[in-house]
Amino acid sequence: MALKLHVPSIVCSGCGDTITKAIQTVESDASINVDLAAKTVTVEAKASEESIKQAVVASGHTVLEA
Repeated sequence: MALKLHVPSIVCSGCGDTITKAIQTVESDASINVDLAAKTVTVEAKASEESIKQAVVASGHTVLEA
């Protein structure tokens, strides 16, 4: 299941790395694509949408509902 999250707090590639690592703690083999310009994170994972969102929030970022 592909999940696209709008994360307005992304400002640099370091933010993307932090978010990627946080999602990988939930599911280590998740496919993650961070788009800095669009401020979106697309995740292909088996983990629930809620657990992925919680990982992003726990990394210090905000997730806006689409």
